Amino acid sequence: MPRWVRGGIAAAIVLVFVAGFYWFGIRPYAYRWKPCYGLKGYGVCMPYRYHVHGIDISHYQGKIDWKRLSQNRTGDYPLHFIFMKATEGGDLADDMYRQNFDSAGKYGFVRGAYHFFVPRTDARKQAEFFIRTSGLSEGDLPPVLDVETTGKKSASELKAAVKTWLDCVEKHYGVTPILYTSYKFKLRYLNDSIFRKYPYWIAHYYVDSVRYKGRWHFWQHTDVGSVPGIEEDVDLNVFNGTRMQLDSLLMGRVLEPV
Repeated sequence: MPRWVRGGIAAAIVLVFVAGFYWFGIRPYAYRWKPCYGLKGYGVCMPYRYHVHGIDISHYQGKIDWKRLSQNRTGDYPLHFIFMKATEGGDLADDMYRQNFDSAGKYGFVRGAYHFFVPRTDARKQAEFFIRTSGLSEGDLPPVLDVETTGKKSASELKAAVKTWLDCVEKHYGVTPILYTSYKFKLRYLNDSIFRKYPYWIAHYYVDSVRYKGRWHFWQHTDVGSVPGIEEDVDLNVFNGTRMQLDSLLMGRVLEPV
């Protein structure tokens, strides 16, 4: 192999490494250091003009000091709601879900549960597994479907599978589930009219405002929040409405427009 070819390959490898290190290692934390137009909270610039804040957690956050976490229910950015990972695929329950779910209720947080969708696993099986595990009831947030990958399915196959899960869960609970996915994934795969009825929880990091032009209810605006009571980084969210509107979204309540 000619020297110039070897040099080009080496340069390309270095470039990929540097780009990856920036994208995954520096970029998320640089958001913590950027100047804020509004106020800073939980280690990052907080979105402007939103008053209902929350977090989402899973076993990745480890053991949580719930007494200390509950002290964040007051202050400049009080935490009102917590979404928790319950299940993934057809048989994987989050190790910390039951403890987190019970503790969130005990300490007065509005709580919700989400399922991480695995496209290669039968959607109905996934829905039934979530229903058996979640323990959701009146006063909780509607069930959430987290869709992040295609699993090598075509767009039409993915949409059909997602719709199957949503239909099964809606039939069981009698409430419209929440659909969670990133800004770009939504536009590419799930922006059809059949999904417009579902409250949308958008993942859109390190930006000052939501760029999605459609209707949305929750915005996960960063994954590097620093919240007292949780040792690991945590996702921060805002609700696109008032506390009264959040309460009206709860299972067993009447939904108000957002």
